[in-house]
Amino acid sequence: MAYDGIITYAITKELSQKITLGKIEKVYQPGSEELLIHIHTRSGNVRLFISCNSQSARVCLTTGTYVNPEQPPTFCMLLRKHLQGGRITEIRQRASERIIEIDIEAQNELGFSVNRRLIVEIMAKHSNIVLVDLESGKIIDSIKRISIDVNRYRQLLPGVIYQYPPEQDKIPFKEVEADMQLPHDDRALMSRIGGISPAVSREMLSGLSKSHDASARSSLPAERLVRIVDSVEDGTYAARVYCDRSDQSGMPQALGGKGTPREFHITDLTEYEDLDTLYFDSLSECVEYFFSNRETTNLVRQKSQPLLKSVQAALSKALLKKKKLSEDLLSAENSDKYRLYGELLTANIHAVAPGARRVTVTNYYDGSLIDIPLDEKIGASANAQRYFKKYSKARTAIHEKRAQLEDNDRDIEYLESVIQAIEAADSVPLLEAIRDELESTGYVRRRAKASQRKKKASRPEPYRYHLSDGTLVLVGRNNIENDYLTMKMASKTDVWMHTKDIPGSHVIVKLEDGRTLSDLPADIIYEAASVAAFHSKAAGSTNVPVDYVPVRYVKKPNGAKPGMVIFTHNRTVFVDPKLPQVSSK
Repeated sequence: MAYDGIITYAITKELSQKITLGKIEKVYQPGSEELLIHIHTRSGNVRLFISCNSQSARVCLTTGTYVNPEQPPTFCMLLRKHLQGGRITEIRQRASERIIEIDIEAQNELGFSVNRRLIVEIMAKHSNIVLVDLESGKIIDSIKRISIDVNRYRQLLPGVIYQYPPEQDKIPFKEVEADMQLPHDDRALMSRIGGISPAVSREMLSGLSKSHDASARSSLPAERLVRIVDSVEDGTYAARVYCDRSDQSGMPQALGGKGTPREFHITDLTEYEDLDTLYFDSLSECVEYFFSNRETTNLVRQKSQPLLKSVQAALSKALLKKKKLSEDLLSAENSDKYRLYGELLTANIHAVAPGARRVTVTNYYDGSLIDIPLDEKIGASANAQRYFKKYSKARTAIHEKRAQLEDNDRDIEYLESVIQAIEAADSVPLLEAIRDELESTGYVRRRAKASQRKKKASRPEPYRYHLSDGTLVLVGRNNIENDYLTMKMASKTDVWMHTKDIPGSHVIVKLEDGRTLSDLPADIIYEAASVAAFHSKAAGSTNVPVDYVPVRYVKKPNGAKPGMVIFTHNRTVFVDPKLPQVSSK
């Protein structure tokens, strides 16, 4: 993760330009380690997000949505008391460290002007947010209090004189000169230069070869670092995020979005050149995109695993049941020999000796000899009746096993569709909706009543795409939404699409102004079918079969599980999974 001294330097300059002299209107604390500060500037209202979370410590402007607790935490109330209504006078980076200082001129309870300093320390697990009184140098409070039991050298407690973290014996990156001789090992480089991340140190050394003379190889890293610093000073850098490619992630990304963010910076990182690169107009947008998407991806992955495990266990059980039923059905279908044994024994009762264990008789259907096992405890007639009963029981079992097998196949189809929906889910609320669906169908145990709050039915929000001719396409995100989309939202003349015999989403092609399926050009049908293939288990395949039919021919049988429908009059096209160029949610 590249929130290093260089990023800190760049974000400080960006914030200095945008929020210096801004007035602090509101202070919120959405999380235990997060602050959200509303600031009124000459250019309009902005929101400053500060986090000291060990995995995502950062400072940036944000447009995201955050949920604040009903009762503000103590530190939030303290900041409101000391900072609300104050004006930001200066924002700076301390040396080349990941420390941002925000000086604020506010008023105390008596109306006198006082100066406070909000210090954000971005240091992994040691990250913190500290409010200091500039006149006395004492700490007013910190979001994470550090006592002498935790750190003997440096305590962060109310009333204690604030001390900066101990300085490291390194050259600050701002003081590096272009002709400086530097080591050409990334670890040695990081131990020599302060404020650079491993990714930057590797980038400084990328492309060096033995073809360069020793002097050039030693000075080139310094030249590269100086160029990066100069780009910050003159504002010519381009903030970018490197993301996994969508087709490498194993699941479709909603609305054609990129895969999981891997790294971000203001300079090229050669080691990530094979990944997708997203560029941003500001560093704040870049930082917010990286952390919000990475946190969402990690949280979705974390919450999806137990759900996926439960559904996969149910699927394994259903597949095992299918194997057993298929074996029983095959055995029952081979029961004609019992009828034949019964008939031949009835016709040859005189030939069966009392107490015999088997008898050989002539099959009068084809003249062959047949050896029939017998129960020596009963007579020939009783043995014949026993075989007739076995035959009758097997014939009855055929109908029962076939019905059970059909039900089990529907269960397998449903569970496979749920797995596809879980793997494609891109948000926690979507996973919660899938869990509610599984609870209602009995595949997942209902949560304890204490945690069951009466929820307002969430409004379906299918993915929305516009094809090249402007035609709207809607895609369900789970089985409940698939049902709503097909059975309630779509009109009878709209076109329904689904991958053939492959788990996937219901896709509705909206036809307005009296248009019907016959009015759709072939290229539009193929374009919409590509969307259906993209939102299916076959998203990483090619030449995927997709069925399409007017909605009037799609029916939902009574008692069918969510998302399960039957249809007739369908046609099939083969397409490669792809999203349209223009899409909207």
